[in-house]
Amino acid sequence: MKKRLLSVIWLIACALNVSAQVTVEAQIDSVEMFIGQQVHVTVTATMKEGMKVEFPVFTPTQQLTPGVEVLNSTELGTHGKDDGFVARSVVYTLTSFDDTLYYLPPFVVKIDGKPYESKSLALKVLGVEVDTAHVNQFFGPKGVQDNPFQWSEWSLAFWLSVLMLVLLAVGYYLYLRLRDNKPIIATIRIVKKLLPHQKAMKEIESIKAEKLVTSENQKEYYTKLTDTLRRYIEERYGFNAMEMTSSEIIDRLESALSNDANAAETMKSELRQLFATADLVKFAKYSTLINENDANLVSAIDFINQTKLENMPVEETVKPQLSQEEVRSQKTRTALKWTITLIALLSAAILVYIVYAIYQLLI
Repeated sequence: MKKRLLSVIWLIACALNVSAQVTVEAQIDSVEMFIGQQVHVTVTATMKEGMKVEFPVFTPTQQLTPGVEVLNSTELGTHGKDDGFVARSVVYTLTSFDDTLYYLPPFVVKIDGKPYESKSLALKVLGVEVDTAHVNQFFGPKGVQDNPFQWSEWSLAFWLSVLMLVLLAVGYYLYLRLRDNKPIIATIRIVKKLLPHQKAMKEIESIKAEKLVTSENQKEYYTKLTDTLRRYIEERYGFNAMEMTSSEIIDRLESALSNDANAAETMKSELRQLFATADLVKFAKYSTLINENDANLVSAIDFINQTKLENMPVEETVKPQLSQEEVRSQKTRTALKWTITLIALLSAAILVYIVYAIYQLLI
């Protein structure tokens, strides 16, 4: 009899020990919410591995307590713990449409057929303040509207879009042509030039340096001297002295030197004598003396010094001469640039109109 009593006491102690280690907990993620919002309650059962557990089941929109509905439940699965215990959790989604403080009753979970309760919870549902003094400012939901599609309203915007895409494609093709057509870079140079009298004096200095005055080759001396004078007269007075005879040059100089008759007569006389001597030497094999050569050289220098102009520009702009192919290339590039610019402007205008037209159709 005593042994039986001890066995019963041991069994009761074991049962109480197992019961003490089985727990059911409930946690809510927020104790306050606005009307129509949702909160989640997580119910977790901790027990020995292998025990059978049954969580409460609610049908959709079933009320946990009057005013609080259970929308759905989701099981999170089983998680192992120490000493052979496991934890299973289920999440319940709740909502409410009345602003008040609710008492949520304990969740009852059956473990091996024995009910275990969680702690009770509280939920505060907050209302939204409404200006009841100006209810006319609030409008109810609108009904479903039937907006039929009419091609006639959209056709213009559609075809303009197609035209814009075509223009953009053409513009891109022309851009590729422009990129491949390399520009012709024509560099304009500004060069310094010698004045006519400076050129002539430089050539006379060259004649002196070569000692042609005392040379036996008198023909070379007078040829270089008269050519120097002819080039000077041509650049100074603007007529083609290189292709004229000596008498024609003197006749043309008479009108150019008419402002100073005395000086003109002296210069013409000396110049006429110089050209006459040069013609005799070059064409009649006439021989001159050294002092005659010196006198003619001095006459040439005096004529240049008395007729020179020192206020002429000393810089000259040299523009390169382009070939016909280069000129055509420049014209092509200019035409391509203008065409691409016009296409870009036209495409931008079409895009603005399309956006405006679509906006008018949608409002």
